Amino acid sequence: MGISRRKFIKSTATVGVLAGFPTIISSKVLGRNGYTPPSDRVNIGLIGCGNRSGTAIAYKNYQKSQVVAVCDPVRERRLERKEQFDNCADFNDYRDLLSLREVDAVHIATSDHWHVPLSLAAARAGKDMYCEKPLGKSIGEDIAAREIVDQHERIFQYGAQQRSMTQVRMGIELVLNGHIGEVEEIYVWAPHGESGGSANPEIPIPDGFDYELWLGSAPETPFGYDRCLNQSGRNGIFHIYDYAIGFIAGWGAHPVDMLQWWADNAGINTIPERYEGYGEIGLGGLFNTITNWDVNCTYKNGLKMRFMDDQIANSIKPHAGVDGSHGTLFVGTKGWVKVKRAGWKVSDEKLYRIGKNPGEKRLEISTNQFHNFVDCVKSGKQPIDDLHSAIRSDIICHLSDICIREGRPITWDTENEKIVGDYEAAKRMYRSMREPWRI
Repeated sequence: MGISRRKFIKSTATVGVLAGFPTIISSKVLGRNGYTPPSDRVNIGLIGCGNRSGTAIAYKNYQKSQVVAVCDPVRERRLERKEQFDNCADFNDYRDLLSLREVDAVHIATSDHWHVPLSLAAARAGKDMYCEKPLGKSIGEDIAAREIVDQHERIFQYGAQQRSMTQVRMGIELVLNGHIGEVEEIYVWAPHGESGGSANPEIPIPDGFDYELWLGSAPETPFGYDRCLNQSGRNGIFHIYDYAIGFIAGWGAHPVDMLQWWADNAGINTIPERYEGYGEIGLGGLFNTITNWDVNCTYKNGLKMRFMDDQIANSIKPHAGVDGSHGTLFVGTKGWVKVKRAGWKVSDEKLYRIGKNPGEKRLEISTNQFHNFVDCVKSGKQPIDDLHSAIRSDIICHLSDICIREGRPITWDTENEKIVGDYEAAKRMYRSMREPWRI
């Protein structure tokens, strides 16, 4: 890895192929006074230059990494990011970026239906990856993604940043160390989805918008504002079933990931087996994913987790700790702890003090999800939000979606990883891909 970076820096300093390095080399570039020289930095390629890609500035602000190339089939978006990252290289096609030996790792910030195909392509090209949440467009994609670390032995970081938030770690450590007693119930909720949107009018594809590549494996459909340009401000691509399963995963991935972080360290190491509930699906408009949901999920040991959208959660208020737009609430025999992005709440104020020294069971410490990824690319260690955990949490979202779409309870065989006793529900584990795309 280090040799390719040194060759890269030498070539770009001479001819400016990928980045605009200064003619007069400063002590910072040379690595003096505590700075990391470019030859020892992790070279990041950014794939997907929409709104979410703005977080990649974290690589530029970290001395151990640098963004050296950006890619997006929408020219206007990639050129904006190109300028942000010091006039680095830019590509329309991700395959051109992945062909660069100098790129060590990629940050995938595309629409959901590209997450697993791009992650697999990156792994096969020998790149490590940070992939935004959620993971796959289907359970089948999630399972296929294991190839990334099991076969290619790549570093994979999942983009559910709460694992790098101190209050989340401290709250879960309280639960792990028994300060609320035995966990009896769990509540997880996230922002509701959107309905509406229109496929009309069909409009000409703008110059510089590679619509064929933008669609990728998704069905061929007419180009329109709500589908492709987000003119409504409602992020339509997250609510169209061709590209995603909606906020039940697109936002639900965050609090479910916090649940899974606990489960992975509480000796459960699995996901619920039974899913039963109801929800509403956007009908009559372009947006056709689940807008509201309330699903009861039961683990093999009988532990129950209730997964809801925020509107339902706040209207029925099943527990005093359930409030706000999202969260993960653990209810025990001696109290409760709620963790979320904006902070954490506990049933007894003394738990805040105990949280500083909760006991022997401790979680990995990270204060920045992106920097943790870079450090792991350099060390070869899997990051704080590893792929296997991401697969488990993402499947919870998919099974909740499937039981709502089928309108009946479903059962998940955790050992064999399949829906059992329901042929129609089991078919939903897989989604077709438009020719010639494959994973």
